[in-house]
Amino acid sequence: MPHLPRSGNAWNKSSDSTNFSEHPYYILEHPYMDNAPNFSELLSALFPELDAERAAHLAALEPIYREWNARINVVSRKDIDNLMIHHVLHSLAIARFVHFAPDTRLLDVGTGGGFPGIPLAVLFPDCRFTLIDRIGKKTKVAAAVAEGVGLQNVEVLHENVTEERRRFDFVISRAVMRADELYALVAKRIDAKGKASSMPNGMLCLKGGDLTEETQGLKNIQEFSLADHIAHPFFETKKLLYVPAATNLPR
Repeated sequence: MPHLPRSGNAWNKSSDSTNFSEHPYYILEHPYMDNAPNFSELLSALFPELDAERAAHLAALEPIYREWNARINVVSRKDIDNLMIHHVLHSLAIARFVHFAPDTRLLDVGTGGGFPGIPLAVLFPDCRFTLIDRIGKKTKVAAAVAEGVGLQNVEVLHENVTEERRRFDFVISRAVMRADELYALVAKRIDAKGKASSMPNGMLCLKGGDLTEETQGLKNIQEFSLADHIAHPFFETKKLLYVPAATNLPR
């Protein structure tokens, strides 16, 4: 399979504003209301300018994950048939709210089998993704998937977040732990002064349910409902939490 192109033409629009209703890929109304759409329909609606090569690389994730999941269970076997929507599209949802500028450094904490890092790395080939997990068999799968789809902008490490000493522009995660507990672990790893992307550097977490208790100690957070952007029942309770680093400096 050919390697991903180094240009980011499909995502070359960015804004200094954090008013996401003005984002170029913001959808005010769901394109599908009667029947739950499939992955290809949702992908086309969410990212209409996605080029064919990147769409093909995203589609290629399914057989690779299925093959590896049969050996090492990183996705529930009851949920593997929902892989593309429940895991790949869920990961891609972050890109509905932020455009990562070229050379943005992202740390995916508790990546498991590579979510959300690997799907986002397909979308943003000019960004640098570091995926970490403390469970070795999961990082083995993530590394194999990244290699199998031809990603050149991903490194996968078997380590605990407390072992990482580099600094990043964004920390991303998907339901790893409470937001306040995770931020306490990663705050010193975020370059709080940077703002190369369409929002200031910080932490982005895919979460669900009521986040009130776990965000009480965090300042100037923004919480976004994925259901406002993705017309599918799975996303009805899913959210993206953004914690800006500049107003939540480590103590």
